[in-house]
Amino acid sequence: MNAKPIRTAFRQAVDHFLLLVDQVPVDGWGSDALGVWTVRDLVGHTSRAMTTLERYCNQPGEQVEVENPVSYFRRAMESMADPEDVAERGRQSGQDLGPDPAETVREIAERVLAGLEQVPDDLVLAVPVGGMRLIDYLPTRIFELVIHGLDLASAIGVANEPPRAPTEVTLHLLSDLALESGKPADLILAVTGRRSLPEGFNLVG
Repeated sequence: MNAKPIRTAFRQAVDHFLLLVDQVPVDGWGSDALGVWTVRDLVGHTSRAMTTLERYCNQPGEQVEVENPVSYFRRAMESMADPEDVAERGRQSGQDLGPDPAETVREIAERVLAGLEQVPDDLVLAVPVGGMRLIDYLPTRIFELVIHGLDLASAIGVANEPPRAPTEVTLHLLSDLALESGKPADLILAVTGRRSLPEGFNLVG
């Protein structure tokens, strides 16, 4: 997938996430969502797919050290995936959404999408795991929006069928992660109905 479709997929993923956020009941923000997170926490965490992108676009790196989204996830799992830290960042991001979370998320989305139009595909971002081109980082943000969009839809009990373009990016990334993890056979056998996935199977944790 080349640069323009990736940017389109990101915009569609953001728009779809906003539609889901708009469906959160007024009294539903404190409801259980995912693990230790409430709906507010989950939405706050997911909004980081946009705010981290914005922050990194404003702090360019000097050289490319991470060549693709799979390398990003592999490095992130080694250095940034402490469950307690992730949980706390989600809770704090949820609180940062303020008294009107849906409106805050919409403002974030509008600002980030507008800012994205001003930066080139090959801008090197200083992400925590190493310098990475914008166009290589975007699929990781699409992945987060799609996966946690599914989590949010489940938590609030609404139907969710992500748009095709971000879904393709997410599935492609999952297949690449399966290949890199040495678990492609488990995934192939499961999705073709031959056997269930092993207990605890996880490509990103």
